[in-house]
Amino acid sequence: MSFETLSNLVAAFFTLCIFSFLYKDNPFYQMAEQLLVGISVGYGVVYSYERIFIPWLYQPIFLKHQFILIFPALIGSLYLFRFSRNLSWLSRYPIAFSMMGVGAGVPLAMHASILVQMRQAMVPLETVNLGLIFIGTISVLLYFYFSKAHTGLYGKFTTVGKWYMMIGFGASFGLTVMARISLLIGRIQFLVGDVLHMIK
Repeated sequence: MSFETLSNLVAAFFTLCIFSFLYKDNPFYQMAEQLLVGISVGYGVVYSYERIFIPWLYQPIFLKHQFILIFPALIGSLYLFRFSRNLSWLSRYPIAFSMMGVGAGVPLAMHASILVQMRQAMVPLETVNLGLIFIGTISVLLYFYFSKAHTGLYGKFTTVGKWYMMIGFGASFGLTVMARISLLIGRIQFLVGDVLHMIK
């Protein structure tokens, strides 16, 4: 038996274990789920060590002698105290520092998050699509203006914004469903084609 055949059989077994949840929760599904979580955590630890700890902490401090990085490293290491009952309060300090950084960075990121979108909406209405985008942008923004009652002509215009949002959310949900369906199709093609060799 070749390694490829063995790996395909193992992958098919765990795929069927996951699919068994469609019947009901069972030990095979729980085993596959816990194995996936364990392997993911192990991979995450090794990945963090190789791609984050070594190039961003060990090499700059011990090889390049950038000792100023010791302070953020110590603050970041306080996250590990989250697993201690008595010292878990120490993990709040890096959270506070990161929130301060986010709070200071949001105004600076206003150009990327808000101004660029505003500039994209301020274009000449040369086509039907641009006109629809303009109407949708204005009506959705006015829908969230709660200081004025949604009555009369204003209320009808904000209803258009509500329909725009419903269509957008529906399209997002449909995209999510199609992504899951494509994953299911890939697994079925693997089982039928690679394992059972019923697809030439």
